[in-house]
Amino acid sequence: MSGSEYRHLAISAITSGAAMEVEKPEPLSKIWATDVFNLAKMEECLSKNAYKAMKKTAQTGAPLDPATADVVAAAMKDWALSKGVKFFSHIFYPMTNATAEKHDGFIVTNADGNAITEFTGSLLIKGEPDGSSFPNGSLRMTNAARGYTAWDPTSPAYIMNTANGATLMIPSVFMSWTGEALDKKIPLLRSNAAMNKAAKKVLQLMGETEIASLNSSCGAEQEYFLVDEKFANLRPDLLLTGRTLFGAPPAKGQQFDDHYFGAIPERVQVFMQDFENQLYKLGIPAKTHHNEVAPGQFEIAPYFESANVAADHQQLLMTVMKLTAKRHGFMALLHEKPFAGVNGSGKHVNWSVGNSTQGNLLDPGNTPEDNLKFLLFCGAVIRGVHLFGPLLRAVIASASNDHRLGANEAPPAILSVYLGDQLEKVFMDIKAGNLTATECGGNMDLGLAEILPFKRDPGDRNRTSPFAFTGNRFEFRAVGSSQSVSGPLVAMNTMLADSLNWVAGKLELALGEGLSLTEAVLAVLKELMDQHSNVIFGGDGYSEAWHKMAVEERGLKNLPTSADALPAFLDPAIIELFSSTGVLTPVELESRYEVYSEQYILSIEVEAKLVIDMATTLVYPAAMSYLEQLTNTLATSAELGISLDASLAKKVAAQADGLLATVDKLALSIGQHDFPSVEAHMKYCASEIRALMDTARSYADTLETLVPNALWPLPKYAEMMFIK
Repeated sequence: MSGSEYRHLAISAITSGAAMEVEKPEPLSKIWATDVFNLAKMEECLSKNAYKAMKKTAQTGAPLDPATADVVAAAMKDWALSKGVKFFSHIFYPMTNATAEKHDGFIVTNADGNAITEFTGSLLIKGEPDGSSFPNGSLRMTNAARGYTAWDPTSPAYIMNTANGATLMIPSVFMSWTGEALDKKIPLLRSNAAMNKAAKKVLQLMGETEIASLNSSCGAEQEYFLVDEKFANLRPDLLLTGRTLFGAPPAKGQQFDDHYFGAIPERVQVFMQDFENQLYKLGIPAKTHHNEVAPGQFEIAPYFESANVAADHQQLLMTVMKLTAKRHGFMALLHEKPFAGVNGSGKHVNWSVGNSTQGNLLDPGNTPEDNLKFLLFCGAVIRGVHLFGPLLRAVIASASNDHRLGANEAPPAILSVYLGDQLEKVFMDIKAGNLTATECGGNMDLGLAEILPFKRDPGDRNRTSPFAFTGNRFEFRAVGSSQSVSGPLVAMNTMLADSLNWVAGKLELALGEGLSLTEAVLAVLKELMDQHSNVIFGGDGYSEAWHKMAVEERGLKNLPTSADALPAFLDPAIIELFSSTGVLTPVELESRYEVYSEQYILSIEVEAKLVIDMATTLVYPAAMSYLEQLTNTLATSAELGISLDASLAKKVAAQADGLLATVDKLALSIGQHDFPSVEAHMKYCASEIRALMDTARSYADTLETLVPNALWPLPKYAEMMFIK
């Protein structure tokens, strides 16, 4: 059976099927966190002292006594066994955007040969996977392979139920035998500790005496596409890279804006209901779901949580999404640009900082000009983005996100800060030395009696800004949909720690000179704005005028590709930032550069090889089949004395020849390995290889519009995006 026949069988099967039925959902109160060993569960099964110790550690990061770990391990095992679990795993997050897990049984045998269960504090605290088989940036080699996982008691253990059984998952950090961080969790925990330490210094200088531990919080809006797995299985590109390397745009895409917030297709709604039920059992607070802009694109957004738990939950959310989608006959696509010509997918990271005593320190209140703590913390963020914009760009760099950044659908690759009209006025007033009262947004009154008036926000939203203030938090909009949120959170926490340390130093000097607290704060902020206000921009981030102004007049960097962005990890200022805050050593930072640059190169080279394979085994044969039909028709007509136009045959032949010539060049380009540096290799991939891939695609996509539908082997955009 030909590829085109498989494609038409898939269309028939999908369109004749019905949405999968799921069990009637139980009330949220019955399913919430039933598979999580959280503090509520611990209170039921731990001694009073053990529970108090665990609660203090979970909420403040306080050290935990090893004896308490034995008590927790026993209770955790009993709880898991009561739910049918036979295996446990230290789940960790290596320097990829995926998770890693090694499963061990609770079972051991005694001298009589009987099976018993065992799970001690030492087993809970430490695991030992291979450190050299994960990306490590030359920190571990095959002859020096030992690595450890260690239990993170600040993130609750949970049970992962799959068709293969249930496993107790224990969130953990991952390190080398020599103590270097090999994962994304250790830097996140360190960055939060650095931010907490710096923030407390500032708050103490402001006269605060009771200061609880500060934590950053995260709420990540996750965008994704759903494609029927019958289509996906006929697309080698979707299976291996997560995006379509070929595909002509359909007659109708998103140009009518009729998909965004539209009625959710029945089959998708059933999937979402099942998906969210699984999340609720795992204690993940999914709050919002809706159709996104592009056909076949959707979004889910959880409620805010502490950054460490939110990062763990984000990884788990992506795993559960893929598993649930498969159960419903879908493939969930988390690639930033699975379909050319329509919007790609991001993961907007909403980030704030606060504690239980001072509250959210990025909440301006009704009169931000009078809220000194907010002004200092917001100013510290502005300074951080200005100084370390290239770092923020580097932590979202990937071959997949390069397809999205800078397009008229996503924030540009220039890092700027959007504050909104009210806040921008406050900070510009401070810079000018004439701070005045601001006006709120007023009331929204449409003059319709049946529509109740409501308070309008003091500022508009700006969807073209990569880093925007959105009421009581900053939204890092440029993060890619497939990426871990840990990297962006580490960068934001660390730059904030550095800025708060700078603020504390300046504030201490100003107060020492006899200035009042208000005078000292405003003096510090004026100095900050004099140096860093260039990063504030409230206009159209997509415009060419801004791109020119940002670089030429404001000195901001435009880093359009990962090849441009990733070398920021080697910048002396960024090395000093991470070293001085204790978040990453120079060796650990260099290892990340090596890992991420290698992943970038490999991603592009894998795609290039797949372009060659698909062009020669799928697209070209389909074109030749059609050309043979055309040639036979022309020959038969000539024999009958009928003159037919041969232009279509010539066009097909020309496009097919162009495709083959391009893939030949592409094959040669992949074999080019003589590069003076990793950076040079990345730039070659970004310019030469990507350009050839785009050229090959243009030939293939033109052929798709010429070859009859009955002969085309690959599911088309209109089918994948619209048939659900």
